[in-house]
Amino acid sequence: MPILQEQEESQAPPPFRLDVQLHDLLTKAPAPKPTLLATRGDVKFPEPVFPQHPDLLAQDDNYEENLARAKANKRQWTAPLVLRAMNGWLFPYIKSRVLPGAFHPIIAYLFTEWKCNLDCHYCWAFDNSVKGMTEEVAKRSIDWLHSTTCRVLAFMGGEPLLRPQLVHKACYYAAKKGFWIYMPTNARLLRPELIDRLADSGVAIFNFAVDAVDEKPGLPKALTPVRKYFDYLVRKQYKYGYAVFFNINICRNNLEDVKQLTEIAREHGIATDYHINESPMIEQNHFQHYEANDTFIYPQDYPKVDALVDWLIEKNRATPRHEGVSAREGKTVELPGRAEFDNHPSGWHLGPMLPHVLGHTRLGSHRRPQVCCLTIRRNEEVLPNSLLLNLES
Repeated sequence: MPILQEQEESQAPPPFRLDVQLHDLLTKAPAPKPTLLATRGDVKFPEPVFPQHPDLLAQDDNYEENLARAKANKRQWTAPLVLRAMNGWLFPYIKSRVLPGAFHPIIAYLFTEWKCNLDCHYCWAFDNSVKGMTEEVAKRSIDWLHSTTCRVLAFMGGEPLLRPQLVHKACYYAAKKGFWIYMPTNARLLRPELIDRLADSGVAIFNFAVDAVDEKPGLPKALTPVRKYFDYLVRKQYKYGYAVFFNINICRNNLEDVKQLTEIAREHGIATDYHINESPMIEQNHFQHYEANDTFIYPQDYPKVDALVDWLIEKNRATPRHEGVSAREGKTVELPGRAEFDNHPSGWHLGPMLPHVLGHTRLGSHRRPQVCCLTIRRNEEVLPNSLLLNLES
């Protein structure tokens, strides 16, 4: 044990992983900050109508049948749901290839919150001193995005559900404008009544972030405390037509939990998405868990993590698939480094659609430079790939 502790102390992660010159350029170089144009009066979202679909509030009497279809890769999607996905992903992609100019975003991150109700020790973004996005900035951001080709809106945080009324209004408004909506959450606030409101407003997919079955030191995102919410969420997905997937961070202290969560996901016919834990890319002065972090993966952990990745790949290979659809297999990056891959419960699934696009869009293969993703942060900065636009008030 003393030897292991000495190794860990000598191999403590550096404050950042980028090249020093690039790190200084990103963190110290001054940037122009144009101001957000003033508007007349208050800018507010319209009050959402709820329920829009009262018949969907009832429990799914055909859940077992629908679950069996999902496990067999035969989940049924109605024409409106297929059109919603095409409006979000396919049509904007086609426009990005044929329209003149270089700025044709497909996906946008809307950071409505920076605060979080949990302190995961690997999460350097945790900083509860930062206020959330205002309703005006959220609405004007969605309006501006609608003026572009972007039609996928991914809420981000922090925990997006800290202000459920705001996120419900934003989802309702964005869905009415034709956005395909992605909602990540640690599920601590995902009560059944909120599930119904978000699903009724038009959320297309829920990223259920979970790292352990039961809470562990440094890993509060556990399934047991929110199991009732999870059961309700997966049972109602066939009624409303949304999808669900587990988003799991592989850490040194949850390797067995990753296997258990993968099996639970397969039992419920949902997808899984995995991330290899890593220290911050850029120095974060507010991050308090650099030292003695039980979640960071050290060199002596690589064989165990590698074995887990092999186990996940074999699980993926053992699942049925649609003809002509090839699930991704294999590690995208060998350790040490970051590997992101998806394990499909039935070959392919709507669940990992966003990780697919984000992880594997190759901008360099396009006929001209393209902007795939952009970020709207709480401080109103818009970052379309390498292009920096500011909307600061």
